Amino acid sequence: MTNKCYLVVFVILHIIFSFESSYAFNKKENKQFEWLSEIELLKRVDLLPVYRTGSVVEQISSYQPSGGNDDGFSGSYSYLTKEKDGKLVLADLKGPGVINRIWTPTPTDDTISFYFDGEKFPRLTLRFIDLFSGKVYPFLKPICGNEVGGYYCYLPIPYKQSCKIVFSGKKIQFHQIQYRNLPGYTVESYNSTMVNQAKPHIDSVSSVWNNIFPELKNYACGKSANYKIREKSILLNPGETVPFFTFNEPGRIIGLEIDAGTGFEGLYKDVILKAIWDDENVEAIYAPVADFFGYAFGRGAMRSMLIGKRQSVNYCYFPFPFDNKAELALAYRKREGQKQLPQQITIKIYYTNIPRNITREGKFYSVWRREINPQIGKHYEFAKLNGKGHYIGTIHQAQGLRPEMTYFFEGDDSISIDGKMRIHGTGSEDYYNGGWYAMLDRWDRGISLPLHGSLDYSLPMSRTGGYRFYMTDKMSFENNFFIGIEHGPEGNTYPVDYTSIAFYYCDVPPASQMEISEELRTIYQPQEHQFYPQLMDLSLGEGVSVKHKRGLRIKTENEGFVRIMLNDVPEGKYKVFISFVEKPDGAEFSIWQRQKQLSPWKSSKAAIETLKVNVNLGEILLTSQTNSLSIHVRDTIGKLEFELDKIFLKRIEK
Repeated sequence: MTNKCYLVVFVILHIIFSFESSYAFNKKENKQFEWLSEIELLKRVDLLPVYRTGSVVEQISSYQPSGGNDDGFSGSYSYLTKEKDGKLVLADLKGPGVINRIWTPTPTDDTISFYFDGEKFPRLTLRFIDLFSGKVYPFLKPICGNEVGGYYCYLPIPYKQSCKIVFSGKKIQFHQIQYRNLPGYTVESYNSTMVNQAKPHIDSVSSVWNNIFPELKNYACGKSANYKIREKSILLNPGETVPFFTFNEPGRIIGLEIDAGTGFEGLYKDVILKAIWDDENVEAIYAPVADFFGYAFGRGAMRSMLIGKRQSVNYCYFPFPFDNKAELALAYRKREGQKQLPQQITIKIYYTNIPRNITREGKFYSVWRREINPQIGKHYEFAKLNGKGHYIGTIHQAQGLRPEMTYFFEGDDSISIDGKMRIHGTGSEDYYNGGWYAMLDRWDRGISLPLHGSLDYSLPMSRTGGYRFYMTDKMSFENNFFIGIEHGPEGNTYPVDYTSIAFYYCDVPPASQMEISEELRTIYQPQEHQFYPQLMDLSLGEGVSVKHKRGLRIKTENEGFVRIMLNDVPEGKYKVFISFVEKPDGAEFSIWQRQKQLSPWKSSKAAIETLKVNVNLGEILLTSQTNSLSIHVRDTIGKLEFELDKIFLKRIEK
C-alpha cells in the first residue's frame, strides 16, 4: 500500500474514532439532565469552568421591540398571546429545556400556571407573588426572594417537550424568563415526585447563600478539594510591580484573598491586579483592585458569595485553572503631583495541583473597561468575546454626567450569542434583579445578595451601580459573544461615565486589554448636585409635619423647621438654589444652615400655582460638621404649607 493510501486510511480512522469518542463523551456526559444536580449547581462554584457545549441560553421579557422605553409600564409587550378566557400566555417554550431564572418588580396575587408537554391541566399553579415570597415549597428563600425592588426565582423548572406559562390576571407588567435549551438531553418535566426529593438539596444551597461572610470552605469540593495555601506579605511602593504568586506546573487557583486595610479606598485607583496564564500574550486579569472586587466610587461595596469585600479582606473564589503556569502580581502606578503612601498588603492564595481539563474546561478571564461619555447611539460594551466559553458575571459602576435623576439607568441590556440576539432586557436595574430606582426600600442604596445587588445609589451624586453573577444560568458560546447596555432610556444619548468588569471562561484569552490611564484610574467628582424629596434624609422640628406628594409639603403650628442632610456631597464652598411652588395656600419660609440664616423670610403664597425654579439663596461652606440645610416655615393661620421641589448645589471652590 502506498504512503498516500496509508494517509487516507489514517484520516478515515481518525475521523471515525473522533466521532465515536465524541458520541461516547456526549452520551456519557450530556444525555441525562438531573434536576437535583441542577439545584446543586447553585453552589458548585468548583464547576464554573466546565463548558456547556450545545446548550443555548435565551430569555423572554416584556421589552418594547421597537426600541422605546415601554418595557412593561403599559403591559402591551408583556405577553405573547391572549387565550379565549382572557388569560395571558407569557411563554411557550419548546423542550427539552430548563427555566433557570424568573424576575419581576411587579408581582401580583393573580395565579401563574405552568403547563408541561402539551397537557390540558397545569402541574404547577400558584399566586405569582408566591414564586418569590418563600411561602410555597419548593420556592423557598433565599433561592427565591426579593430585594432592591426586584423579585427573583432561581429554582430550576425543567421540561421535557414544552412548557407554557399562563398568567390569570388582566394585566402583567415587567418580567424576564430566562431558560436554557437542552438539545440531545433526556429531561424529566417538573413533577411532585422530584419536588419531594429536593429538600436536602435546597437546604444545602440555602445554607451557602445565607452565609453573609463567604468562605472558601463552602466551595472546596470536586477539583477544588484538598487545597494548599500560600501566604505572603508585601510592601508595595509607588512605581513598583510585585509578583506575589508564580506556579510553574499545571494546577488551579481556587481562592484569592488580599488584605490592605483601607488602602484600596479613595478617589485614586492606582493599585492594579494582574494575572497571566501559560505565558499568554494578554493578561487574563488586568484591572484596578478596587474595581475587580466590586468597590463603588472609592468604597468597598460588594459582598457576593463569589467575590467582594468582607471587613478588610478582598476575596475571590472563582476557580482559575491553567495548563502549565500561573503568574499574579500587583502594580502600583505613580500619579503626578500626588503623595502616594506605600501599601502593606497580606495575600492568601488557595490552590491545587489539579490541571485544567483542556477539552472540558475554560480558563478564567476578565475584561475591565471604562468609558467617559460613550458614543451617542451606541451601547456601552461590557465585553465582546471570541472563542468557546461561557459568560459568568458583570460588575458595573454607573455615573451620570449631569445633575438630575438617574435616567441613564433606564437602558436595556442586550446579549448576542454566536451572532444571534438571545437576550434583551427591560432596564438597567432589572438586569441586576432590581427595580424602581429612587424609591424608598427599593433600589435606593447599596445592598449585597449572593448573586446580585446594588453597589450604591446617590441622587445628589447622580450615581449607582450593580452586579450580577451566573451559576446555573451561565451563558455558553461556541464562537463569539457580546454583552452591552444602553446609556439612557432610548437611543443611547445620555452622557455617562461607566466602569465595568466582565467575567467569563474561554479557550482563548481576550484580544487585548484597555490601558488603565491616570484619568481612568480617577473617580469622577460632580460639581453640581440635586436633592430630590423622595430620598431626602429629614429631621422634623417640634410641631412640624411633612407629606411627600409631588414635592416635600411642610406644615407647622405657627413656626417650625425641617432639617435636610446634604449627604454624599464632597466638602467645599457651594452656591445654594431651591425650586419651590408658589400657590394660594403657600406659607412663609426661610432657609438656614444651622444657626446661620441664608435667606430672609419670603412668602410662597400666590394667586396662581407656579413652580419657581433654581432660586438663588446664597453660599454655604459644606463640611462633615455642617452638611445640612434647614427650612423654617411659619403660618399664623394654621392652614398653609410650604412645598419644596428640589435643592440644587453648585460648587464654586474646592
